[in-house]
Amino acid sequence: MSFRTTTEVIDRFNRAFTDHDPDLLTDLIGEDCVMEAVQPAPTGERVEGGEACLAWWRTLVEDRTTQFEPQEVVIAADRATIRWHYRFGDGPTDWVSGVNLMRVRDGVIVEALGYSKTAGEVPLATERKPKNA
Repeated sequence: MSFRTTTEVIDRFNRAFTDHDPDLLTDLIGEDCVMEAVQPAPTGERVEGGEACLAWWRTLVEDRTTQFEPQEVVIAADRATIRWHYRFGDGPTDWVSGVNLMRVRDGVIVEALGYSKTAGEVPLATERKPKNA
């Protein structure tokens, strides 16, 4: 039996988002898939199981008011790193950068961990005052 490569799986996954075509996700998600979304902070929503992950991603793919733009994809055996921009409005600051860490097994996605730059205020270490100050 021939399985899709990690590159083939991730290319099709990304195309589903860029083309807003949820049918491209069909048979791409493993039954034991685990996905962690970028929100809510700090850990993101955890979704477990193939059907639940597929439903979550289908909803995002079908939303034509947003645009997912892959910036760079790096494949290393069964792992993939997708660096992306996600636009959620028409304003100049209505977007966020992020990364997904993906794992593919037997031609299907089994893990997807999402991380993004935070839109809210996060104090930088250089801005914090020492505890004794």
